[in-house]
Amino acid sequence: MHNNTERLDLWLSVSQIHSCINDKLEQALQGQYDISLKEFYVLKFVSDSPCKELRLQQIQEKVGLSQSATSRLVDRMEASIVGALERRSCSSDRRGIYTRITELGEQKVQQALATVSEVLDVELQGDGALAELEGLIQKLLK
Repeated sequence: MHNNTERLDLWLSVSQIHSCINDKLEQALQGQYDISLKEFYVLKFVSDSPCKELRLQQIQEKVGLSQSATSRLVDRMEASIVGALERRSCSSDRRGIYTRITELGEQKVQQALATVSEVLDVELQGDGALAELEGLIQKLLK
């Protein structure tokens, strides 16, 4: 069993590795596809959903943003300049709004998946980050 300081130190180490990898993902996605990591997550979650659509509240929960931040993010991704998403009203609940991925959005997420995979391979294999993470998690679980 760890004391509170040891457990916190382990958790902060995991968080630091996570933050560093997120920064690398953000740089790669912005540089190659002009999308943020959060935008990539939205595209991935909507693309993976059974009907290729999610309610705004579902996106909010999955991405971890406030309602207004989620709405602004989706607005940007729907704009004609991006065109990766489109909104539609729910036929059974007029208050409900669904966000559907467009063909362009699907292409973008599929292309970005390869880049994300490459960055994760490099970052997790290089400098032993994966082994370090595994060790930290094992210590956290004790």
